[in-house]
Amino acid sequence: MTATIEGYCDERFSAVRDVLEQQIESGADLGASFSVTYQGETVVDLWGGHLDLERTTPWQEDTLVNVYSTTKTMSFLCALILADRGELDFDAPVSRYWPEFAAAGKSDVLVWHFMNHAAGLPGTDEPLAGDDLYDWEKVTDVLARQAPWWEPGSASGYHALTQGYLIGEVVRRITGQSLGQFFAETVAKPLQADFFIGVPSSELPRIGDLVPPPSAGVLGRGGDADSIAVRTFKSPRTHALDSRTDAWRQAEIPAANGHGNARAVAKIHTALANEGRVGDVQLLSPEICKKVTETRISGQDLVFNQPMAFGLGFGLIPVAQNKRNLCFWGGWGGSSAVIDQDNRLSLSFVMNKMADGLLGDTRGANLSAAVFKSLPK
Repeated sequence: MTATIEGYCDERFSAVRDVLEQQIESGADLGASFSVTYQGETVVDLWGGHLDLERTTPWQEDTLVNVYSTTKTMSFLCALILADRGELDFDAPVSRYWPEFAAAGKSDVLVWHFMNHAAGLPGTDEPLAGDDLYDWEKVTDVLARQAPWWEPGSASGYHALTQGYLIGEVVRRITGQSLGQFFAETVAKPLQADFFIGVPSSELPRIGDLVPPPSAGVLGRGGDADSIAVRTFKSPRTHALDSRTDAWRQAEIPAANGHGNARAVAKIHTALANEGRVGDVQLLSPEICKKVTETRISGQDLVFNQPMAFGLGFGLIPVAQNKRNLCFWGGWGGSSAVIDQDNRLSLSFVMNKMADGLLGDTRGANLSAAVFKSLPK
């Protein structure tokens, strides 16, 4: 059966539609959306497939799903906006904004360490799971008391769930607003972008359930129990099926529970791809946009156990070694986003059928490859 793909696709990028159609027809995807902005304009805005395994409910134009760690990019933007305003210094000690955080030998932890998974706080010794993750004060109090697992700034180690609380608490201390509130008011509303960190009750009916990955939906299974990687996913701990609950959807977990679609993600990231401008809104200065592709830290990541390089928040992929101004991030299960400042390009893939990868997978990569092949030579 031929998959029905809805939406708009500039004829220059027709190969992208073909890839999405093939992925849904083959069963690699159940339901998905994919969007691209190029030189400030939307050139691809596609969606298709279904919201249920029985394939009875089509993915709609306004369908929302949990994008897991693609959410992190929204917390990066909030911090970048505050830095642009002169209210946040990435090279300052975190304790300047959050005095209690200096406990347990953390007085020298800098704000950029939070952005780049370098604070030594990817997990907690005090167990956190389930409803704990919805209690902002509890989690941030635990993190303030927690001693780093390595010397901050010396290496990266993926802060899978903790990063959003860490950045979010700095945002809260500066603005008096939660990160979700600040994001809604400062980013989503002016850009008219359909993305939420803490979903309002009125929008819950639009959310599609995620289908857990082959690993049964538990992060960090197996491996050396004493390793940093396993300890990271032991606490705070979550399960893919948590994403189907209203408690998860309405909480603020800025590293993991953002809800949106590819259109919203690509539109928001247009600011970083297009010298800070999205339509008539100048969200960021061109100068701070450039900083996201400047390497802050690189080397063997202590959680991913592979080489990684980071700009301000975003990952830098190998092509960046050739002086390309390109960065990315992705989410558990498959969602992904790429920002190419040289081509003024922003793209995003969002889906409901999860794979095991933590930073996107081949489905998003295949669509991204089709985009780059379609660019004017």
